[in-house]
Amino acid sequence: MNFLETNDVVKQFSNHLALNKVSIRVPEGKIFGLLGPNGAGKTTLIRIINRITAPDSGTVFFKGRLSKQEDIYQIGYLPEERGLYKKMKVGEQAIYLAQLKGLDYFEAKKRLTKWFEKFDIMPWWNKKLEELSKGMQQKVQFIITVIHEPELLIFDEPFSGFDPVNTDLLKKEILELKEQGRTIIFSTHNMASVEEICDEIALIDRSQVVLSGNVSEVRERFRTNTFKVQLKEEAIHPDSELFSVISLKQGQSSLEVMLRKNESVSNKDLLASLLNQYELVGFSEELPSMNEIFINTVSGSKNPQV
Repeated sequence: MNFLETNDVVKQFSNHLALNKVSIRVPEGKIFGLLGPNGAGKTTLIRIINRITAPDSGTVFFKGRLSKQEDIYQIGYLPEERGLYKKMKVGEQAIYLAQLKGLDYFEAKKRLTKWFEKFDIMPWWNKKLEELSKGMQQKVQFIITVIHEPELLIFDEPFSGFDPVNTDLLKKEILELKEQGRTIIFSTHNMASVEEICDEIALIDRSQVVLSGNVSEVRERFRTNTFKVQLKEEAIHPDSELFSVISLKQGQSSLEVMLRKNESVSNKDLLASLLNQYELVGFSEELPSMNEIFINTVSGSKNPQV
């Protein structure tokens, strides 16, 4: 089941077409990567989903029905541009914002205390936000986003400002939220994170969806028939009509090979050819990274595949 759908959403600002018939399908209980270069239209789409602005045409479906204003209480949104009050005490404003999301004072304080202790920021409860580091401010913003336990979470560049340790901490929290059944839209420029945590993606470029699908299937779609081969002995240049060598360093026991353009050649054929010449200890296909796919698709060096 799709938790959220947009169908042919169009949005124009003055002379700029921000979204041109954009349709996405966000499966329930999954992490959905909303990708694209700066200015592609991602933030506009997120604002429409949040009902901050309305589409000029097209529809948004929430849990199988048309989206309505009350749905915002089931959405937690962490925007790229953070918006906390720098002069206000951290705990005080966290409780205030949690109450705006429907929690009473005592429940808000109980939940916030649990999260602040989990993120090791309880000593900063009575400090002004401006006294916190950028990373600590990010943690507070994340907590406020999830505190009312919404069904849909939207994270726009959630790792911005985090060091590797805290980035890893937040990734684990996002994956835990998924395990709890939350549906998550994750917008980022970090393609390594997409490979790590996303189930599905949609890539928007120039106001349109140019690529979408399951992450593993998308990588398969862009496969280049390149293989990494680990050998027991030192590598020498192999001889074969099935493949060409694209990387071979003298004195090393590894090489990269690419199948020649021949639809009838199978991985089994390639492996047999290599076994005739070497004793292998490793053999794996090198699928393109999401970063390579992003660049190739956006730059137009490959035909978009939707």
